[in-house]
Amino acid sequence: MAERRVLLAAPRSFCAGVERAIDVVERALARFGAPVYVRRQIVHNTYVVRDLESKGAIFVEELDEVPDGAVAVLAAHGVAPTVREEAHERRLVTIDATCPLVAKVHHEARRYADLGYSIVLVGHPDHEEVVGTHGEAPDAIHIVEDVIDVRDLPIPTDAPVAFLTQTTLATDETAAVVDELRVRFANLTGPRADDICYATQNRQDAVRSLASECELILVVGSRNSSNSNRLVEVALRAGCPAYLIEDETELHPSWLDGVTTIGVTAGASAPEFLVSRVVAALAPVSVEEHHVVSENVRFTLPLEVR
Repeated sequence: MAERRVLLAAPRSFCAGVERAIDVVERALARFGAPVYVRRQIVHNTYVVRDLESKGAIFVEELDEVPDGAVAVLAAHGVAPTVREEAHERRLVTIDATCPLVAKVHHEARRYADLGYSIVLVGHPDHEEVVGTHGEAPDAIHIVEDVIDVRDLPIPTDAPVAFLTQTTLATDETAAVVDELRVRFANLTGPRADDICYATQNRQDAVRSLASECELILVVGSRNSSNSNRLVEVALRAGCPAYLIEDETELHPSWLDGVTTIGVTAGASAPEFLVSRVVAALAPVSVEEHHVVSENVRFTLPLEVR
């Protein structure tokens, strides 16, 4: 078999928010002992969840599955205020692992609602981050996924309107939705900085750069990872075939027929060791880092585990 060339997107894999969330659970286990309960997946990756389960974390869908007074971690995607209220009523030792960039969107939702704006939240209605943000101001927030949804909004065109976005969306698609909002609403306002997180932006930029040099792009990540799915879509829109895989066992030999240059990246919630396993499965290959931008972001841990 002829040697293939693999270009590794840089940056890839864990972002600062994911590293923080995992660290929160591990430190909670070290400080309080097992079990530590985690509402929903701490981040959207099967391997991360399994690893934390092996250390004593118990993942639950809702807080009513957590014993009174136990330690409960709220996942990185954020929660609605009603969830925090339930934790308080149950006297749970609550540790909030919400990504600070998601918390920023929650703050903006409360601020715009207090000012009397109708809020348009661009995102996927069933995603945990969007559910949590919507819960901050349910009477004021309208959720849209695309340009068609914008045209169907039941908001007067001269009303004061603010927009917010899910942090893990594709930047190019989001821009089209915001452009449509600007056309429809004369008094549209929004956050001073883009809600789409730096890590999502950087990983998408890296994929766009890879797409022009590769015949195939493999994105390592779980099916329920929004940012991983968006990386596949970004590659496809750039004209490069792309597939989302959980690990090396999901590689299809037919994808590799006639392919000499393969781009490999990973969503922000996927561990780097999975990338290494995928590259090993592609052997024999020569491996090069395809560097686009450096990341040096770090987030402070919650007081309870600092």
